[in-house]
Amino acid sequence: MAKLYLIPNLISENSENYVITNFIKEKILEIKFYIVENVREARRYLKKLNTDINIDDLTFYELNKYTKDDEIYDFLKETNNNNDFGLISDAGLPCIADPGSVIVKIAHQKGIKVVPLVGPSSIFMALMSSGLNGQNFAFNGYIPIEKNAKINKIKQLEQKVKKENQSQIFMDTPYRNNKLLDDLISTLQSETNLCIAFDITGKNEFITTKKIAEWKKQKPNLDKKPCMFIID
Repeated sequence: MAKLYLIPNLISENSENYVITNFIKEKILEIKFYIVENVREARRYLKKLNTDINIDDLTFYELNKYTKDDEIYDFLKETNNNNDFGLISDAGLPCIADPGSVIVKIAHQKGIKVVPLVGPSSIFMALMSSGLNGQNFAFNGYIPIEKNAKINKIKQLEQKVKKENQSQIFMDTPYRNNKLLDDLISTLQSETNLCIAFDITGKNEFITTKKIAEWKKQKPNLDKKPCMFIID
C-alpha cells in the first residue's frame, strides 16, 4: 500500500540536527515523489538533511496559492503504482497553518495510508513553553491588517480568554510585528498575560510571558522576526 509521509521542516536556520530525527533523514532516501510549497527550497532542504540523496531522481509537485484545483487531484496518481509520497511545508509541520491538508484529505479518500512524522511546530512549541492554558486553546492564524478590524479582533480574543478560559494564539507578517505589539499593549487589559515567542529552536530563541502592564515597561524589537503571540 502506498503511503503519504508528512515530513516536517525547520522553523529556524541550521537546526536540522536538533529537531529532525534520523528516521526522517533515512526515509527521504526511499521517497521519490514530493508535494511541496516551493520546489527550489524543498530540494535544498532535502539535500541538507541527507547529502546522499539524488535530487535529480526526484519528482516534485508544487502546492501553493498559485496551484489550480484541477491540478491537485493528479498529484497522487503515482500512488497507483505503489509509490510513496512526501509532503513538505515551507516551515514546521505540514497541514498546520499550511495548505497541505487538501492533499491529506485526498489521500484518505483514495485509501492511501497517511504517516505523520515528528518535528517542530512554532505554534505548539510556543504554547507548551508559555506557561499559559494548554488544556483549552485556539489558533487564529493571521491577525487582520486594517486598524479597526485589528483592534476589534484583539478585543474579541481577550473576551474569549475570559469567557471560555481559552488561550488565544495568533501571528502577523514579521514586518508588522512591532506595530501589532503596540496595538496589543494599548488595547488589552493590564492583567492579561501575553507570551511572545520567536526564533524557536534557533540560537536567538526568545519565549517570554508577562502581563501587559509589564510589557509596557520594556518592549522587545520584533521587526522581521517570525513571531507567535499568545494571550491568556
